[in-house]
Amino acid sequence: MKFKNIKYTIAVLAIMQVTVSCKKDFLELTPRGTALEGNFYKTEEEVYQGLIAAYDVMQWGTSGGYTMKMPLLTAASDDSYAGGSSPSDQPNWVAYDNFKMDSRLGPQVGLWSKSYTGINRANLLLSKMEGNTALSAAFKDRVTAEAKFIRAYFYFDLVRLFGRVPLITKVLPTSELYTQQQSAPAEIYAQIEKDLKEAYPALPAPVAAAEKGRVSQGAAKALLGKVLLYTNDNAKIAEAATLLREVNSNYGYALLGSFAAIFDPNNKFSSESILEIPHSNNAAWGDWGWVNGGEGNVAPQYVGADSYKGPVYSNGWGFCPITESLVDFMKNDPRFQYTIIDGKALKAEGATYTARYQNTDYFIKKYAPVAAVRATSGTAELNWPINEIEIRLADTYLMEAEALVRSGGDVTRAKTMLDLVRGRMNLGSVAPTLDNIYNERRMELATEGHRFFDLVRTNRAVAVLGPVGYTANRSEYLPIPQGEIDITKNAIKQNPGYN
Repeated sequence: MKFKNIKYTIAVLAIMQVTVSCKKDFLELTPRGTALEGNFYKTEEEVYQGLIAAYDVMQWGTSGGYTMKMPLLTAASDDSYAGGSSPSDQPNWVAYDNFKMDSRLGPQVGLWSKSYTGINRANLLLSKMEGNTALSAAFKDRVTAEAKFIRAYFYFDLVRLFGRVPLITKVLPTSELYTQQQSAPAEIYAQIEKDLKEAYPALPAPVAAAEKGRVSQGAAKALLGKVLLYTNDNAKIAEAATLLREVNSNYGYALLGSFAAIFDPNNKFSSESILEIPHSNNAAWGDWGWVNGGEGNVAPQYVGADSYKGPVYSNGWGFCPITESLVDFMKNDPRFQYTIIDGKALKAEGATYTARYQNTDYFIKKYAPVAAVRATSGTAELNWPINEIEIRLADTYLMEAEALVRSGGDVTRAKTMLDLVRGRMNLGSVAPTLDNIYNERRMELATEGHRFFDLVRTNRAVAVLGPVGYTANRSEYLPIPQGEIDITKNAIKQNPGYN
């Protein structure tokens, strides 16, 4: 998914009527104007545009408020605070940071609507390909696989964020829009597993260079391995280890020699990247009212130091200041300098910035607003061309190691995986215990949005986050958006512990 000025709009039925806007670079198309959904999806070109509409939602970070996954989930963990100018700047973030969400306060509206928009677009695409004789078999198989991957991707977000959610695998008629009820997490996981197992055989390994951003077989297996790990079912965890070994051994991925190179915005889709969500400043977007219409990543603007003046970086808004906990945890690790910006050191070198709410003088570096790539057209704050790396090889190495240890598998192989991650940083070998693997995950993947879910799924969240407000049987899930409960007249039920 690289980007260019390609735009089209089709009317689609989700939980509400929505329009879609896409500007994608791996499609060499010209602008197409407007078409009704009923007259669309007739040709491969139109189906391809529908596919891009589904992919497009993965980029969104501003549905129902600013809900960019990487910084938001970092704020929910012990890696950073919420930050901003004050507690009232982004109260939904502050509520997630201290686990004081309720049915109307928190990031749930944006995360819910984003995921169901993506699911609806995938469902619509799948329905339109049924019986379409204008599509070649190879084209149809691949697009079907991609649509199922996208649906699985969004359901994985939903089940981790909300637990019980409506399971929708078809385009709903109007009469069924407001009668949907929630399915148990086990049912959601079963559907995700089914979609991914049906998807990966038809996906390429790897994708062509001109199609970077489309999912590969390796990405589908990596996501499936991660999903199975999250089920906490020992049999499935053993299967996860097998899948992750295939990802780590058979698809040509390789750890980069330089840790810093992973997050260099000029080094997109590196050999270490397995699932990467692209962003671009080509659209020169400037519409604050519909930020998702552009292709830029707003997260770097969020996490940069406020009113910063100095070398390397651009000014940001001061969200997600790094916690003292993470600083202390990483201070003796060589990855610290590539993960965390030391504001005091910058000031000592002559830089200036404004301390904001919850300031610690430490900031996220992996996705910082690097001045060299700041957009020169449109609204720069909306157009950061910095990709989001959702899954990378060091992550799958550590997941395989964990899955092997938890399922009683090959401990020697688990040690090899752990040592490979540490070896890049010239760190010595450690025993492949779960504690060592979990510590390595925090060190290696800090501020990338993994930590909160890692704590929840391994039953460590109460011990780690309890002092800042996390409570068992409540805080692991967000509240269901009150609007969904109201519009369905209580067919959809609120999660326990929320009012």
